[in-house]
Amino acid sequence: MQDTRESHKLVAAGDEMKAWRTPAIGHRMFGERQRRLLLAALTVSATIGASAARAQDAKVPTSIWDQQTLTGDWGGERTALSNKGVTITVNSIDEILGVLSGGVRQQASYEGRTEFTLETDWEKLTGWAGATTHVTVFQIRNSGYDAADNVGSLADPSNIDALATTRLFTAWFQQNAAADRVSFRIGQLAADDEFMTSTTAGGLIGGTFGWPSGFASNLPSGGPAYPLATPGARLTLKPTDQLSLLAAVFSGNPAGADCTGLPQACDRYGTTFSFSGGAFAISELQYAVNQGKDAKGLAGVYKLGAWYHTADFADEHFGLTPAGTAVSLADTSMVSSPLFHQGNFAIYGVADQTVWQQNERSLSLFVRASGSPADRNLLSYYVDGGAGLTGLVPGREKDVLTLGFAYEQISRDAAALDQDILAISGPPYAVRDHELFFEASYTAQVAPWWMLQPDVQYFVHPNGGQNPTNPTLTIDHALLAGIRSTIKF
Repeated sequence: MQDTRESHKLVAAGDEMKAWRTPAIGHRMFGERQRRLLLAALTVSATIGASAARAQDAKVPTSIWDQQTLTGDWGGERTALSNKGVTITVNSIDEILGVLSGGVRQQASYEGRTEFTLETDWEKLTGWAGATTHVTVFQIRNSGYDAADNVGSLADPSNIDALATTRLFTAWFQQNAAADRVSFRIGQLAADDEFMTSTTAGGLIGGTFGWPSGFASNLPSGGPAYPLATPGARLTLKPTDQLSLLAAVFSGNPAGADCTGLPQACDRYGTTFSFSGGAFAISELQYAVNQGKDAKGLAGVYKLGAWYHTADFADEHFGLTPAGTAVSLADTSMVSSPLFHQGNFAIYGVADQTVWQQNERSLSLFVRASGSPADRNLLSYYVDGGAGLTGLVPGREKDVLTLGFAYEQISRDAAALDQDILAISGPPYAVRDHELFFEASYTAQVAPWWMLQPDVQYFVHPNGGQNPTNPTLTIDHALLAGIRSTIKF
């Protein structure tokens, strides 16, 4: 059926044409040539008006800067695939981060990651109710030394930093049931996709604001998180709209049993599919309020969780003599074997709350914290937090300013080992204490498909104050600055 606005425009144009054809007026005011030109102009005007009405109704972008993706709708094929349940996403993230002072070295680094994701809704495609699949592949690149190497920190300055390669990340099947109150997922999974997450913290590029250093530093190969996903299964129960319970189990060591070097190199392409190293189990209770568009109150999410790892973990301070007596690892002449502890665990919590909202502008606060046993972990306590302000600049309602901090406490047992080494070998030797990390990031929405993100970071006591390349030396506080570009293709 023809658009009614289009019909009105054509009728109006026709009426005007008839008026100019009236001999008493037309011949008196214009010659034949002028009348034909005017009739042609009115016809073109009506056609353009009708086309504009159709474009407005279909919300067709009028320029590349209005498109949701850089490559557009692929001549309608993208929408056609989506209607059939197939969604293809291609994003590219590129950044330059430079250490301006302090750290291990004052040097700039480049990191980049292209993400290819294929998602399939099998209910739309075949009628299989509640079934979906997901595959993500990364192409990762960098300039050699990365930002974490230059700073020498425990917390990675970049959440895309990884070994340069092309790797499979996640690949899973999910079945939802009971009106999406129950969800089961199985395959190659990443715990940081769903656990210990904070929407507000997502405005920062520091890696610790995703999968926190308090987890990554204490788990084998960093745990099942970027860039190393691993076989696992996850169950979600949602008894009410506000309450959800997530529980998952993963392979204990994503890099595999025989890995003795860099975990990412052991599983360079993401196809190790490790089933070794025990099991890593994690569960999380989530309470979400005012999440709907029509909610009258301010949105908030609160989470309480815990994880347990079944493997043996070496003591951070003591080893065993041949007679089985515990002795400081600093006394290398006496230690013959590690002192192991059965299992490892952490308890954690997350709060993410919008505290002010006015039209498109809003202010949200977040805090996350975790604690783990000091005897078998490098970090015994971790906390981060911050704020996100949307629409700070008038007329730029989609821009976001995010501020954050992260504090990592070196466990008393790891610090005690440093004290023992200092006492035995004598100075110099740096005793680790804590690492404190600040970040300020501004996300500018240049176009729906392009974001630019200038970023500044400051590290106090990187690596707890001990130079990772030479533990006899301390390491200066580090100032880091850079910019990130994210493009949706």
